[in-house]
Amino acid sequence: MLHVEATALPDVKVIQPKKFGDHRGFFSETYSRSAFSEAGIDLVFVQDNHSLSPAVGTLRGLHFQSPPFAQNKLIRVPRGRILDIAVDIRVSSPDFGKAVAVELSAENWQQLLVPAGFAHGFVTLEPDTEVLYKVSAPYAPDHDHGLAFDDPALGIDWGMPPDRLILSEKDRRHPRLAELPRYFD
Repeated sequence: MLHVEATALPDVKVIQPKKFGDHRGFFSETYSRSAFSEAGIDLVFVQDNHSLSPAVGTLRGLHFQSPPFAQNKLIRVPRGRILDIAVDIRVSSPDFGKAVAVELSAENWQQLLVPAGFAHGFVTLEPDTEVLYKVSAPYAPDHDHGLAFDDPALGIDWGMPPDRLILSEKDRRHPRLAELPRYFD
């Protein structure tokens, strides 16, 4: 029922749930704890989040929460299309500072598993894009952090010029990787 594939950063996984369609529409089991567990992903999610971004070029991120409220995230797009980015911020990891980009859309029906220890963000590629994501820890404002989306050390290509990106003021002020405290050793 579930196809799981590692990305260039092996701990970040692309998940393809089955989608069954006929003349009435479709049905898809987008999350089943037992199916995920059978596929080697044994996580407990405690909260679902849903965002709507009316404009193309809306960038949310790069976000993460520090321990003990670090979050595993399972992201999917039921409407529209995003470029989803995960950055390894685990200092002891051989992939520290490396980023991976995956396009998620309502059309491709893929999901992205971003484990704790990664900063996460996305940019919308279509108008009125909705993003749903499960997290394994509740929102904890004192443990909410970010990483600069435009840090040259990360080399992230967001797919459009920086002057077309729409960001919150908070997301414009995150530190660069070299300035980031060692939240994940």
